[in-house]
Amino acid sequence: MLFDSLPAVALPSVPSSLAPAATIPIPTPLPRQWALAMLCTALAFLAWEAAGGDRWLADLAGTAAGFPLRNHWLLDNGVHSLGRLVAWALALALCLGVWWPRGPLRQLTLARRLQLAGGVLLSVAVVSLLKSVNPAACPWNLVAYGGVVEPVSHWLWWAAPAGGRGGCFPAGHASAGFAFVGGYFVFRPVAPVLARRWLLAALAAGLLLGLSQQWRGAHFMSHTLWSGWLCWCLGWALDTACRRFDRATPGTVAAA
Repeated sequence: MLFDSLPAVALPSVPSSLAPAATIPIPTPLPRQWALAMLCTALAFLAWEAAGGDRWLADLAGTAAGFPLRNHWLLDNGVHSLGRLVAWALALALCLGVWWPRGPLRQLTLARRLQLAGGVLLSVAVVSLLKSVNPAACPWNLVAYGGVVEPVSHWLWWAAPAGGRGGCFPAGHASAGFAFVGGYFVFRPVAPVLARRWLLAALAAGLLLGLSQQWRGAHFMSHTLWSGWLCWCLGWALDTACRRFDRATPGTVAAA
């Protein structure tokens, strides 16, 4: 045939820098790995308490007459009050984003948007509930810092300390930042870079809010640490439950 006699022409190869990048699967830590990490973190927090870290740090901010920065405008009206308003505004935006997604929320299915908003509300609710029934008092109410309440371990949930029950553990204000850590699990499968940034922002916000309360005398450092630990565990548990539900009921996850 006519075309059989034509010489073969070699096509230029596409440079590797212009070739489409292969999708690299992101390894997901196994449940045992997550559990081991949480256990090690909990042991580290317990070691901090056993070493007297709470009192050491509180003594840097407070005296026998109280905490000088308790009513400082930056910590009280700024970080405390404004931080709480910002956190609730973000939570409201996530709730509205379940039905009217904007920005990165468009990358998520309806089920994942529900998980994201629900995880924030769940974390805040659980921390608030535990805080309301815990006997430990805030540092500014303790006798050592000019208050009237005797100290008691926050692990003695049944205790009735002299001076009244405190209801100060875990840290409620810090949970306004830590409550968002569950977004890491939500975004990780579809936007891993965003997931890491989301996690870092939530941790930074929780620590900032917690440290501001620490310096005012509202909490010990362990209150903040355990609040973050609890919010992380709740986010992980909720993500595990949601994904198991998805596998058990295929086809029920609505697309965005």
